[in-house]
Amino acid sequence: MADKKVHYKKVAASEDFRKLLEEKRRFIVPMTIFFFLFYFSLPVATSYFTFLNTPAIGAISWAWLFALTQFVMTWVLCGLYAKKAAQFDKYVSALKIESRGDDE
Repeated sequence: MADKKVHYKKVAASEDFRKLLEEKRRFIVPMTIFFFLFYFSLPVATSYFTFLNTPAIGAISWAWLFALTQFVMTWVLCGLYAKKAAQFDKYVSALKIESRGDDE
């Protein structure tokens, strides 16, 4: 099976490959937009809203809690992407096998 070549131009021109790219775009673009909005909202919010500097739990302010949620958000997005990437990998493997079978 190692001697069989994948015809990448044929794969890139296939409808299944275009569907894969579209599915990846539908996942990655919204997650990226969410990440940047959530990430940059902390410095913007602390500049304009003073309540974030008030204590939430003891001496810990709301700004610190918000900053900690950014770590949680990063790990959650990383986990979501890892699961989705595994699905994409299966789809790519199927595309490669399909493209090898065309020559026979």
